[in-house]
Amino acid sequence: MSDSRIPPGGPAQLNTAVAHNARVWNYWIGGKDNYEVDRQVGEHIAGMFPVVRDIARADRDFLRRAVRFLAEEHGVRQFLDIGTGLPTADNTHEVAQRVAPESRIVYVDNDPIVLVHARTLLTGSPRGSTDYVDADVRDPDTILRRASDTLDLSRPVAVMMLGILNFVLDTEEARGIVRRIMAAVPSGSFLVLTHPTHDAALGGEGQIPAMKFWNENATPPITARSGAGIAAFFEGLKLLEPGLVSCAQWRAEPGAAHVVPQYGGVAVKP
Repeated sequence: MSDSRIPPGGPAQLNTAVAHNARVWNYWIGGKDNYEVDRQVGEHIAGMFPVVRDIARADRDFLRRAVRFLAEEHGVRQFLDIGTGLPTADNTHEVAQRVAPESRIVYVDNDPIVLVHARTLLTGSPRGSTDYVDADVRDPDTILRRASDTLDLSRPVAVMMLGILNFVLDTEEARGIVRRIMAAVPSGSFLVLTHPTHDAALGGEGQIPAMKFWNENATPPITARSGAGIAAFFEGLKLLEPGLVSCAQWRAEPGAAHVVPQYGGVAVKP
């Protein structure tokens, strides 16, 4: 991966005194890129809401299935992964380039520790291209401008927004971000999205006290939304089967699916 999108000026400054989502999430899925404060907060939340580890793993499995599905069955060769998180096994570029080595992937995140790891871990195949944009999801114009250095935005793009809009607390702002990004990509592009829910139908009631504790003890603040609220992010798009479901159930192997309170869906832009 080129370092052209990574700002110069030495190592990014990490705040290891306060738990951070990217590192706690890494802890929940069994990674090692976390600190004691992340483990303490992660353990406390897991005690309050034990299914949180299942959510983390299910979200990662959803990413693998969705990317492979789009690359194999829809011929997608460009991916814009917003809210990358810490690199782990089967990142977007690895899954896509196993199917099609010429695939082009742009990762977007603004967490310092993600930036540090992006320098060395997010390397693509020689035939394809993998790049990293240091930007906030709330700045879609910057994301699109810098992603266009690697991606051809006149051709279909799969926009990946897994577990990121829950950090945009204002729902109208979050919807506006999705509309702006999807307006900039052509017909035949896709939106791939996961989002935590408090819906009782998916067992999400426990998210509410767990997120309250998170917002008081960690960063950035987070919110859950109803299934109807999450479905609104797909306005103007056509949801593919099986629609908006628990991300663990989306195109899962028969008998392997279990319900977690995190919705997932994939939609195409007509």
